[in-house]
Amino acid sequence: MRLAMLGVRGSTPAPGPAFTRYGGNTSCVAVLPDGVPGGLPGELPGDGDVPALVLDAGTGLRGLGRLLGDAAFRGSIVLTHLHWDHMQGLPFCPALDRPDARVDLYLPSPRPLETLTRVMSPPHFPITPDGLGGAWRFLTSASRPIEGFDVTVAEISHKGGTTLGVRVERDGRSIAYLPDHCPQAGCEAAAELAAGVDLLLHDGQFLPGERALADAYGHATTADAAAFAARCGARRLVLTHHAPTRTDDALDVLAKEFEVAREGDVLVV
Repeated sequence: MRLAMLGVRGSTPAPGPAFTRYGGNTSCVAVLPDGVPGGLPGELPGDGDVPALVLDAGTGLRGLGRLLGDAAFRGSIVLTHLHWDHMQGLPFCPALDRPDARVDLYLPSPRPLETLTRVMSPPHFPITPDGLGGAWRFLTSASRPIEGFDVTVAEISHKGGTTLGVRVERDGRSIAYLPDHCPQAGCEAAAELAAGVDLLLHDGQFLPGERALADAYGHATTADAAAFAARCGARRLVLTHHAPTRTDDALDVLAKEFEVAREGDVLVV
């Protein structure tokens, strides 16, 4: 598998010159099967023959077009939760909003369309979900095969509504994606989800000295993430969901100790 990092920021986008090297867009990861080029413009075929799986739909989702070229998106998007920074890109990605698109959107809700409509409708937004172009299905998240990947979801600890962690497996390789997670809450489901994965993409929003903020918002410190990865036996840890105040220079310092996700990178698993 390859993970195309389309957005690695948390809470809110971070525009400006201090955020250009690591990126300012919020959470979005495209999962590509092995052997498919990714990360360069137009290199992901859009003819429906290649599995297309996207994790979260933050503002980074707009960058999906760089992978598809002029093609429509035909695939599935799995949302970990419904906070704005993980779904704000949905109506702003042209590859999804066109007549020849096909989108299966998985939400952590028993009434997915009703739930999405509550946050995407006037007066909060000009259109409702049924105003998006293409063939859309709004589905309740569950562990199942999706686009040729084995996808497992489990509820994990994070404040402000149901939040899922996601495990993706294909061809004997595995990744776990937990961009918003409070490991100090001791969630066993999260540990089982990430057990023995080849790559753990995990919340690293706060530093150890920001413990009070991490606890208040239900996030991890970098030390929490490292301890969780060790506990799970993850072979590789990459920190994501960077704080919107964490500048490029600050992330350079963090990168001396940890592997840090960067918008535009493609991680090979």
